[in-house]
Amino acid sequence: MERTIPAEEGENLLEIAMKAGVHINASCGGRGVCGKCRVRMAEGTLNSSTHPSIGEEDYAAGVRLACLSSVSGDVVIEIPLESQVDRSILRRSTVMSDVDAGDIDEAFLGEYGREPLVERYNLTIHRPDEQDNISDAARIARALASRPGCGDPVVLPLRVMRGLGAKLRDAGWNVTVDVVMSGRKEITSITKGDVGASHYAIAVDIGTTTVAAQLLCCDQEDGKGIILASSSDYNRQISFGEDVISRIMYAGKRNGLRKLQEVVVSTVNLLIGELLEEKGVDRADVSHIVVAGNTTMMHLFYGIEPKYIMLAPYTPLATAFPPVGCGEVGLETAPHARLFAIPGVSSYVGGDIVSGVALSGMTEREGVSLFMDIGTNGEIVLGNRQWLLCASCSAGPAFEGGGIEFGTRAAPGAIEKVRVNPVTLEPMILTIGRRKPLGICGSGLIDVVAELLLAGVIDRNGKFSTGQQTRRVRDGSNGREYVLCFASETNIERDIVITEIDLDNIIRTKAAVYAGCSVLLENGGLAFGDLDMVIIAGGFGHSIDVEKAIVMGLLPELPAERFRFMGNASLGGARIAAVSRGFFEKAGEVARSMTNIELSNNAQFMDEFMAAMFLPHTDGRAFPETMKALKNR
Repeated sequence: MERTIPAEEGENLLEIAMKAGVHINASCGGRGVCGKCRVRMAEGTLNSSTHPSIGEEDYAAGVRLACLSSVSGDVVIEIPLESQVDRSILRRSTVMSDVDAGDIDEAFLGEYGREPLVERYNLTIHRPDEQDNISDAARIARALASRPGCGDPVVLPLRVMRGLGAKLRDAGWNVTVDVVMSGRKEITSITKGDVGASHYAIAVDIGTTTVAAQLLCCDQEDGKGIILASSSDYNRQISFGEDVISRIMYAGKRNGLRKLQEVVVSTVNLLIGELLEEKGVDRADVSHIVVAGNTTMMHLFYGIEPKYIMLAPYTPLATAFPPVGCGEVGLETAPHARLFAIPGVSSYVGGDIVSGVALSGMTEREGVSLFMDIGTNGEIVLGNRQWLLCASCSAGPAFEGGGIEFGTRAAPGAIEKVRVNPVTLEPMILTIGRRKPLGICGSGLIDVVAELLLAGVIDRNGKFSTGQQTRRVRDGSNGREYVLCFASETNIERDIVITEIDLDNIIRTKAAVYAGCSVLLENGGLAFGDLDMVIIAGGFGHSIDVEKAIVMGLLPELPAERFRFMGNASLGGARIAAVSRGFFEKAGEVARSMTNIELSNNAQFMDEFMAAMFLPHTDGRAFPETMKALKNR
């Protein structure tokens, strides 16, 4: 799609793209480190710095890094496939993957009740006369008192009170009232006449990489489904940095916090618009929105300074946020719509994890479960109905393409499955959408490490073995590498390789996740074998091949039936909370019951991390079947 974008001389090309809403992969936040924001100068000139990731031939062909280029006049820029962000793949992980979301909803609503956070009532109010001349406000409260849950005092805010007298009389004392039912009961709107019982909520998961949303039906008619529409998109903040630390640092720049808040709110507004348009729903009928996200994302979404999250002793400004008007953060809804947030626990265990844990059912079972959400941060929760321990480890962006030479997010053309012939050492690959390869995403990285290990191409240190007679292993510009696809086979006209530097970054990521799990188990007095269930949540989690993840030492070696995949559990929990205030209160109880273990500067974690910097692990006894396979290789 061609676009003409105005710019000033000397303006940075990546910043121009950001302002125009044109997505270009820039996983390092524009610091010139990752080499991902490749573009091609088709016409005109740019002032550009050179970069090791761009060879002389590519540079002569006009290839540049957007973050290291500024405009000096009219210029035509082509964004190659590997630098684009394609949202189409996100729809695969909007809802649960191995369970029916409808069945989940029915089970939880049966337990907690279908009572949304905001209720809509039609009231016929007794007209005042000489014997009954109490105030209009008291008259509304009296009419509400007969409705379930409205016996307590209901606040009538000044904003709603203004003009109320004329509205009631013009309406013939028949009005429709929206009432916040969670916490302090408050009337958010009074509308003339009976507008019908139908009203709607929106659930939103604000992830570091993606934002997902669902339009929900709040009617209490038996048998009526909840989910009306779903949509998702990349969080527009990704142009400012791949992980939360990069964004916290950007927020400290001049106007940085404002920019980050504006772009994430614009992402949510885009999804709101798509959902309402798809179902023909009027914005005035959206009564409330429930959001869930990690602690940093919540600070940035609400426009709150996040810098103390990354500074010892790692104290967030807040982990719970009071209900506010949606317009206070810039959401494009009617003025009366209310915004609720699932509470978090600590700087690095947020409401997204609380939402998922509450939805997983692990707090209702006697057996001990391990809940994992693997992303740029690895959040982990261990426990059962009696106790919960939680922690977060900085896994890094490797599984989302960061720090990997040809790493990419899941998108059409991304290599997602890899097998290596143990005799010929030739690879077999599958890409998302069966397109020509343009890079390798997280699930493919797990596969390739496990397959290279099992085939003897790499050793347990992640180094290429000597003496392998194959054209696939060679010396590259960054050391030894394995060629997954030659240039003629790809959509980027370059060889797609896995280097020893890539392998080191992947091993560090898996070691951090496994070490975090080990520390939690040790603090709980348990071993991996004591787990009844390992619950893997998140969009990335549902695409993992468990067998390969065990071989590389990312997951513990347990029987396959003990693993459960939940997809976007954060969104699922926010959805149930929006239509069940009983579940919303349950999520708050889960947050308050978690004991957080801080892993930063934790000696126990560092010991476990170093032990896990081996394939699959330094202690082979923890992976007996994998070790047997390696010995029989």
